[in-house]
Amino acid sequence: MAQKLAERRPETGWGEALQQYFDVDQVRVENHARNGRSTRTFLEEGRWQAIVDRLQEGDYVLIQFGHNDESKEKVDRYTPPDDFRRNLARFVDDARARKAIPVLLTPVRRRKFDDAGRLVDTHGEYPDLVRAVAAEKQVPLLDMHQRSAAVLERFGPEGSRKLFLQLKPGEHPNYPAGIEDNTHFTPLGAELMAREAAEGLKQLGIGLSALVRLPAAAPPSAAGAPPVGARP
Repeated sequence: MAQKLAERRPETGWGEALQQYFDVDQVRVENHARNGRSTRTFLEEGRWQAIVDRLQEGDYVLIQFGHNDESKEKVDRYTPPDDFRRNLARFVDDARARKAIPVLLTPVRRRKFDDAGRLVDTHGEYPDLVRAVAAEKQVPLLDMHQRSAAVLERFGPEGSRKLFLQLKPGEHPNYPAGIEDNTHFTPLGAELMAREAAEGLKQLGIGLSALVRLPAAAPPSAAGAPPVGARP
């Protein structure tokens, strides 16, 4: 979701493409996401508190974690499930204490298919923990885990490569040796995920929903794939 650095392009966060679905005079998207952060490290680095300190009544806070929390092999960011759930609950409570409106998002899928071409989940119990906190706290839930899965399944094992940062050696100066990244998006992948988020927000039936602007034409899809159907 994060805004990417120039030296990482064409890597693109889907949060970068979200503003286009709102009139900037009505809704201003502030993207505070950062690569590699879990709920734990986002708190430890003071990034969450910096958001809380700026919140005003009526602000919407889109909260999406899980990618880094579930990475057990990366001890610098891993967050055990019970701590992950408590951290999400804290985010909700802190936002509400400032009279802001939290929205919980499940993590988007990574690109991983089995030998039969079926999409394989890599997030374990973490998406369900987000859903559980949303139900427990009666928070609007945007299920990007399900929505992103539908996009990847539509593109399939090969077509979905176009949605992720996959480059051959010499294809881009930022990656002279090439890269095969099944987590971070290309501009196309980010665009499609942002469209899914905007459609999901439109369907939530919250105050922000009425301000979502969905163009008649969906974002362009890659060749061979079927067509793709903040602050107020």
